[in-house]
Amino acid sequence: MAPTMDTVPTVDVKEMPEEAHPMNGGDDLNSYSQNSCYQKGVIDAAKTVILEAVTEKLDLENNANFDPSKPFRIADFGCSTGPNTYFAMQNIVEAVDQKYKSQLGKSQPEFHVFFNDHVNNDFNILFRSLPQDREYFAAGVPGSFYTRVFPKASLHFAHCSYALHWLSKVPNEIQDKNSPAYNKGRIHYTGTEKHVVKAYFSQFQKDMGSFLKARAQEIVGGGLMVIQIPGLPSGEVLFSRTGAGMLHALLGSSLMELVNLGVITEESVDSFNLPQYHPSIEEMEMVIEMNNNFTLEKAGALNHPMKNLPFDVQMTSLQVRAVMEGILTDHFGENILDPLFEIYTKKLQENYNVFDKDIRRDADLFLVLKRKSN
Repeated sequence: MAPTMDTVPTVDVKEMPEEAHPMNGGDDLNSYSQNSCYQKGVIDAAKTVILEAVTEKLDLENNANFDPSKPFRIADFGCSTGPNTYFAMQNIVEAVDQKYKSQLGKSQPEFHVFFNDHVNNDFNILFRSLPQDREYFAAGVPGSFYTRVFPKASLHFAHCSYALHWLSKVPNEIQDKNSPAYNKGRIHYTGTEKHVVKAYFSQFQKDMGSFLKARAQEIVGGGLMVIQIPGLPSGEVLFSRTGAGMLHALLGSSLMELVNLGVITEESVDSFNLPQYHPSIEEMEMVIEMNNNFTLEKAGALNHPMKNLPFDVQMTSLQVRAVMEGILTDHFGENILDPLFEIYTKKLQENYNVFDKDIRRDADLFLVLKRKSN
């Protein structure tokens, strides 16, 4: 028997020491807001998924949790600095508005949209760029989405795009010199070291479990959640043979070049690992089934609009810097950034032909979940 809202265990903040590595703030050349067109493509590709989910799976007529006289509440978990979150929220608002008109014959309800991210996210940039013509009331909700950040049964729709692959922390075993999962000489997993991959997946499983437990308490019965996450394509494809895997590998080799130049120490690289995991659909399905508070309504891979474009070296380098600058600065200091990404851009160019082929293997996964009713 599935647990009800009242029996879902509360996530204890103290159980999970958090690492927070928000995207690069501001709006300058190296900012995330200026270098997130790939993530924007994910949101564009998911627009149809959201429309179909709301049209087919959101039952407004037979569920007391959806009262048209009260606000319809939406949350974007891991919103970052914009503007991508605004496109996603507008897609949801438009889909729900259509649903209210078609199913209830009523005009749209008032919408309340909550933007969630870590406390050190650049919320100033986020709210300075809020659309003036938005059709919703906006609020910021700081805090880790691996814990509760909303009252019980307060959300009707949850959204999370390109954020859940960030783990709450690097697995402990990865940095333990006495562990078979010690990841010396690499900053991530490639898919061939079974102990390393197992440690990463174990952390991902714990984090996803915490995420789902928290959302199960916050989302009303019958409410929806749409997740987009970078993952592995179907079939036996190693992470190292995807574009994302190669981007991480070249970042590691660029750091080692700085070691050879005497800029940083080898020990500092050995103690640096990326807290990311790119799951398969099967792994996501397993974690959702174990949680037992949601039904998985639909899952698959998005048709990203940039997949058929030529590989752009400079754009890719800027995007990786916008995503990774915070975590690199925290570990190595900001003085390495310019020389590091000069080397990195050169390596991307040298590997152009490989990237132009392997980047096509990347899978942008989507999942539509529905909160089970009491």
